[in-house]
Amino acid sequence: MIWIPIAVGLYLAWCAFLWSMQARMLYPAAMAGPGLPNAAIAAERDVERVWIEQDDGARTEAWLVRTGSVPSRGLVCFLHGNAELIDDALFEAREWTRRGFDVVLPEYRGYGRTPGTPSQARIVPDVVRAIGEASERTGANRVILHGRSLGSGVAAQVAVEVEDRLAGLVLESPFRSVAAFAWRFGVPPAFVRDPYRTDRVLPSLAVPILILHATDDEIVPVADGRVLAGLNPRARLVELEGSHNSGLSRQAGYWTAIDEVFGPES
Repeated sequence: MIWIPIAVGLYLAWCAFLWSMQARMLYPAAMAGPGLPNAAIAAERDVERVWIEQDDGARTEAWLVRTGSVPSRGLVCFLHGNAELIDDALFEAREWTRRGFDVVLPEYRGYGRTPGTPSQARIVPDVVRAIGEASERTGANRVILHGRSLGSGVAAQVAVEVEDRLAGLVLESPFRSVAAFAWRFGVPPAFVRDPYRTDRVLPSLAVPILILHATDDEIVPVADGRVLAGLNPRARLVELEGSHNSGLSRQAGYWTAIDEVFGPES
């Protein structure tokens, strides 16, 4: 029976490896690249660059993109995926500004020009503070959270913290939770340090929820979007053609769905 302690030892070694690697797997910031240089950011005339002083003394970057509509219809907080930067979200930000909303793009710690180490425990309060700063600058007292992939998990957790001013939630390519992926790697959900339990948040929200998911998503199955849509009677699921990284926001149906839930473009 010598194989039993060998098998146990190998499994424990596998668990130790995953424990040490899970942050790199969830937050592959290096894949996102360094981001735009300062001169290129300055050339984006509609971008107001803001550095947020966080409660632990760290400074995180955020971009504020304002609408030309006066008054604005509110504030949208767009939260990007795990291999992206705020630099990659200007197309979506400008589509929201065309619809009369101001937009804030908060950067995660360890991404682009923002130093630090990303984690659920830090990203969520960082985003809440960025929303507060953007609200003070724009005068907006209502916020729509729009998250893509990892950002959908962030958005759901932030929703709990800003529920008193939450006007809606848009989840693109959302997962039920990061913890739900654990068994794929042979470990229990409790093993996951940053679980992002969207499935536990959605049932209690009393705002419109739009879920956008690719039918051929190879990373987060569309089944996750279907499960989430079933957790709240105010949730609407729109399935779009494509895969996880095929650029769903470039499809007309993506923005048609947003207009149907949150009103047409101005």
